[in-house]
Amino acid sequence: MAAADSKKKRKKKKKKGGGTPFRESPFFKLVWIVPIALVVLAIAGVLARMFLGSASGQEFLAAYPGHSELPAGTPEGFPWWAQWQHFFNIFLMVLIIRSGWLVRVQQKPEAYWTRTVKKRKKGAAEPTKMSIYLWLHLSLDVLWLLNGLIFVILLFASGHWARVVPVSWDIFPNMISAGLQYLSFDWPQEMAWVNYNALQVMAYFVTIFIAAPLAAISGVRMSPIWQNTWPISKAYPAPVARAIHLPVMFYFVAFIFIHVLLVFTTGMRHNLNMMFSWTGDNATSWWGFIMFAIAMIVVAVGWIAARPLFLQPVAQMSGKVTTR
Repeated sequence: MAAADSKKKRKKKKKKGGGTPFRESPFFKLVWIVPIALVVLAIAGVLARMFLGSASGQEFLAAYPGHSELPAGTPEGFPWWAQWQHFFNIFLMVLIIRSGWLVRVQQKPEAYWTRTVKKRKKGAAEPTKMSIYLWLHLSLDVLWLLNGLIFVILLFASGHWARVVPVSWDIFPNMISAGLQYLSFDWPQEMAWVNYNALQVMAYFVTIFIAAPLAAISGVRMSPIWQNTWPISKAYPAPVARAIHLPVMFYFVAFIFIHVLLVFTTGMRHNLNMMFSWTGDNATSWWGFIMFAIAMIVVAVGWIAARPLFLQPVAQMSGKVTTR
């Protein structure tokens, strides 16, 4: 009886306050992880400094400075196409993550979209009705995949692939070296114009060639494009795709957070100039920062515009938009 009464009280509080109190949310149970993680990082940092300051640590750094040598002839810098595609990727990824999360958590979408079919074959199923945010998510996915495909083609055609693909087994001890340097707060030498450190190479490799394909393959399986009558559906059921898709999204969020943090803490103006000056300038002027700020304004406008009020006119070009 007491347990039932406490549940009723919590429900009344929830209705009165308009939402779940933070103490009762699943996230509150994870709060204790933060101080423990900080303590563990502090201890790891002290141990890393002690090791790197020792004779053995210095020998290890001399043998594995934190980066692998690139093949001869690997181009330097960031070509204009990489910079533009970097911007398109930022814009699309922010809206894809936002729309995907809304699809997951919204119980009653503000609007729905149904594909318009001029001539439907006999026996064909009715077009799938989906939330307008799922329509947005799928539409952006197509653009993201097209942008990624062009990027990979240009990456290999230009020779820049060698900068984001491990080319030697010494990538692994160099990853350990770079990790120890980050932990010790005596960070690896920043020379992204010429070569990434081993952790950066592996992060880019995983993102481009593992995480992105997993997001695409799992997303296609969950989309209306997929027919459950296909023979492969039994071997690749939708629950498996869902179990892959969400963790991949969290991976992208973590990657973006760490990526942006390092951009701003390892020479902000220099880093932004390399990727946002549009000319691939290896300098420290404020031009890259100005262009970055403009790019973020465009992303913010896209975020605001990704609402049913603004999406409806575009969605109606390919289907019918309804509120139920």
